[in-house]
Amino acid sequence: MAGVVEVAFRWCRCLGERVRSFANSRATVDGTHAAGLRDGLTAAVTAYARQHGLLTATDPGIGVDRIGEGLTAVVSVKLDRPEFQGATRSVLANADVGDCVGQAVQDHLGRWLRDNSEQAATVIGRIAQGARRH
Repeated sequence: MAGVVEVAFRWCRCLGERVRSFANSRATVDGTHAAGLRDGLTAAVTAYARQHGLLTATDPGIGVDRIGEGLTAVVSVKLDRPEFQGATRSVLANADVGDCVGQAVQDHLGRWLRDNSEQAATVIGRIAQGARRH
């Protein structure tokens, strides 16, 4: 991917998910960058939860639909060649962007989870508990 990725996110006790996405400073309603964010969050949280016994081998994995519970996030990409879909050009379609955003989020969040185990256990415990209920 030729470009820059910026991501900020936080989980809180609120219900639902609030994710805003931007491509080249243009607000988007969805796209590969937003999907990459969710995929990276899901991969990092699931890996950490399994490694630290917050999810057992028999527990279902944490799905993308569960990762957003209480999540507030912003993902912004600045691309040399953005590809948009639709008449309003509000959906980013660059295929390689999703993989790059996902890998960056997975790497950085994974590192943060390892370095902040108490906070990680709180956040992931709530997410994993919700995943077991569904």
